[in-house]
Amino acid sequence: MSATEWRERLQGRMPPDLAEEIDLFEAQLELRRQGRIEDRVFAETRLRRGVYGQRYDNGQRHDGIASRRLRFPAGELTKGPETLWDAPGMVRIKIPYGGVSPEQLEVIAELAEEYSDGILHITTRQDVQLHFVHIDDTPTLMRRLAAVGITTREACGNGVRNITGCPIAGVCRTEAFDVTAYADALFRFLLGHPDCQDFGRKFKIAFSGCADEACGLVMMHDFGAVARVATVDGVERRSFDLYVGGGLGTTPYQAKLLYEDHPVEELLPVMQAIARVYARLGEKRNRNRARIKFLVSKLGIDEFRRLVDEERRVLPHDPRWTSYLPDVERFDERPVREPVPLNGAPAPEGFERWLATNVYRQRQPGYAVATVALPLGDLSSAQARGLAEIGRRWVGGAIRTTVEQNIVLRWVPEGDLPGLYADLVAIGLGAPGAGTIVDVTACPGTDTCKLGIASSRGLAGELRRRLAATAFELDEAVRGLRIKVSGCFNSCGQHHVADIGFFGNSRKIDGYTVPHFQVVLGGRWRENAGSYGLPIGAVPSKRIPEVVEAITSRYVAGRAGDESFQDYIARLGKKELGALIADLKTVPSREEDPSPYTDWGDAREFTMGDMGVGECAGEVISRIDLELSTAESIAFEAQVALEDGDLARADDRAYAAMLAAAQALVRTEWADVPSDPDAIVEEFRTRFYDTERFFDRFAKGRFARPLLDRHAAGPPAAHEAETTRVLVEEAQLFIDAVHAFEIREAGAQSALV
Repeated sequence: MSATEWRERLQGRMPPDLAEEIDLFEAQLELRRQGRIEDRVFAETRLRRGVYGQRYDNGQRHDGIASRRLRFPAGELTKGPETLWDAPGMVRIKIPYGGVSPEQLEVIAELAEEYSDGILHITTRQDVQLHFVHIDDTPTLMRRLAAVGITTREACGNGVRNITGCPIAGVCRTEAFDVTAYADALFRFLLGHPDCQDFGRKFKIAFSGCADEACGLVMMHDFGAVARVATVDGVERRSFDLYVGGGLGTTPYQAKLLYEDHPVEELLPVMQAIARVYARLGEKRNRNRARIKFLVSKLGIDEFRRLVDEERRVLPHDPRWTSYLPDVERFDERPVREPVPLNGAPAPEGFERWLATNVYRQRQPGYAVATVALPLGDLSSAQARGLAEIGRRWVGGAIRTTVEQNIVLRWVPEGDLPGLYADLVAIGLGAPGAGTIVDVTACPGTDTCKLGIASSRGLAGELRRRLAATAFELDEAVRGLRIKVSGCFNSCGQHHVADIGFFGNSRKIDGYTVPHFQVVLGGRWRENAGSYGLPIGAVPSKRIPEVVEAITSRYVAGRAGDESFQDYIARLGKKELGALIADLKTVPSREEDPSPYTDWGDAREFTMGDMGVGECAGEVISRIDLELSTAESIAFEAQVALEDGDLARADDRAYAAMLAAAQALVRTEWADVPSDPDAIVEEFRTRFYDTERFFDRFAKGRFARPLLDRHAAGPPAAHEAETTRVLVEEAQLFIDAVHAFEIREAGAQSALV
C-alpha cells in the first residue's frame, strides 16, 4: 500500500494533534528535499520526531552470536562516519512506562518487516527501536503507529524523552501505590508542551513505586518521583518524593531531593515549573554542560528549589494538572483468567529453571509476573506477533517492556505458568536467567550508533553465551549479579549502576588501535540506582570475559559471610581491584596474536575511523527557529492545497502559517501567549506593529498587513483563486519578515554587548 493510500485509510483513526504533527513533518521533509530548510534545523525537527541518523557497517548487525548481513530495502551501504540526511536510519517509538498492547505490538512487528530489518529492539528506556528505516517511509510509519495510540514524537532530540516506570507497578508486593496513572498523565501533559521546547539537552523522567527496589531507577534521572502513602484520619493520602538533577554519562550525578512528601496534585505543575527554570537558565552553548544536573549542581538544591517555587507561584492555572486524578483507577488491570494454583503436575522440560529466574509472585494471591528474556533486547517480528497472541491468551493486554530490555507478562495465574512457558518456548522466547548475571544489558554500540567505540552488543552476546552454559553451576551470590555494557562513556547501557559494568574506549598499541572496555565495579542497582560504580581500569575487549571470571571468582572466595558485592568492592578498594586485573591489560604484538586487534563479531582490523557525529542531543536550535520551521511547513501545505485547487484549505493554511510565525515572535517576549488567534494577533499588534518595531526600512508595515487584514475579515464566504494565491504568497513573505526581524534584533543585541 502506498503512502497516500495509508494516509487516506488512517484518516480519522489518529489523534488530531498527532495527525497534524505528522503532516507538518511530511511537509518539512519535502522542504528539506527542496533545500528550503537548513540542515541543522531539519536535523532537530527530525530528531524531535524520533528519527535518528545511524551508523552503517556494510549492512551488518551483531545478533549476539556473530555479525550477519541484514535484509532491508536500502541498497548498498558503506562503513564510514558520513551519513546522508536521507539515508536509512533509526526510528525510536515511545512506550510510556513500558505499557504496550497486543495490537500495538503487532503493528510494530508489521512495520519492522515492511520498513526495517525485521527486528524490534527494546531499549533501556522501555522504548522500541527500528533500525535501517528509510526517511521517506517515516511519515507512513508514524501514521500507522498513531492509529494505535503510539508516537515517536520527542523520542530523540532536546526534549522530554520517554517517561519510564516500574514494569510491575500495580502488582508489586512492596510498592506504596501504582504509579502508572501518574506517569501516563505526565507523559501526555508534557508531549509537545510549549515549556519543553527550549531545552539545551534531553530530559529524562522516571517513576518508582517504592524507594528500596530498582523499579524506576529514579536517582539517575533528570526528574524522578518515588511513591509514598500515609493514612490520615483513616483516609489514604498519596504523595511523591520528587528528585531532580540525576544523570549518567561522562560525569554521573545522583539526583537530589527537591520535595519530600509532595501532594500528587502538584506533580504536573511542579514539573512544568522545573521545565521553565531549566529552559531559562540551563546551558545552551556548551552541550557537555547542558543537562539539568549541571544547573542543579551550579545553583545548589536550595536555590534551585527557590526558583522552582517562584516559578510555580506565577504559573497560569491549567485544568490538566488535576483533571486526570478522578480516573487514576482506570489503569487498574483486571485478570482475564481465574487464579489457579501451581499444583506440581508434570511440566515441560526446562520449566523449573525458568520458574526460578523469570517469575515474580504478585501481591495479588494466585497471580504472577513472567519475564520474557530477550537476548540483547531483540525479538523478531514473528516473535513479536507470537508474543502478542500469547499475551491475549494468558493475560489479556497486560504487557510491559522493562529497562533491562525484556518484556513482562502480568496477571498470569500461577497454575497457567507451565502452559505459558510452553508457548514461549515454541516461539523461541523461553530462555531462563532473567534478572541474573546471564541477562546482560547492552546498548547498540558500534552496530548502529555513530558514537560507539567498541562493540557492546558483540561483547554482551559473548558474555551471555559463556555464562548461560554455567549459570546454574555458579555460586548463588554471583548468579544474582548484573552486567551492563555501553559502547562508549555515555552510559546508554547504564554501566554505572551495574554490579559489573563496562564502557567502550580504545588504546594505541604499537601504532594500532585496540578496542578496550573500561571496567566499572560495584554500582548499586537497588534503591533506585542508589550509587554508582568504581572505575578500575581499561582492559582489551577480547579479555573482558576473563575479567568477569577473575572478579566473580575472587568475590566468591573472599567475601565475608553474606557480604554484598557492593560492600566487597568498597572494602577491596581501587588499588587492590586494579591489581586483580593488571595482568589482563597486556596486549601481545599483532604478529604474535592478531585477535585483540579486532572487535567481537568483526574480523576486520579495528578502527575508530568509522565514528561519526553523535545525535544523542541534537544541535541546540533556538525556539523561534524551530517554530518558524513549523510555520514554513504550514505555508508549504497551503501551497500544495493551492496547486490542488483546494482554495478553502489553502486559505486556512496560509492564515495558520502567519499565526504560527506571529506566535513564535510573541513568544520571545511572552512565553505564555495563548494559542487563541485573537490573543496572538492582539499581542503581535501591540508589541510589534503599533510600536513599528516590525516595520521594514522601506516597506514599513506592509508585510504585517495580510495577517491583520485576514484575521479581521475572517474566512471569505467564497474563495477566489487569485485572492487565495496572493494570500499564500503573502504568508511566506510574512514568515520571511519575521526571520528578518529576528536577525535585526540579534544584531542589535550583539552591538550592545
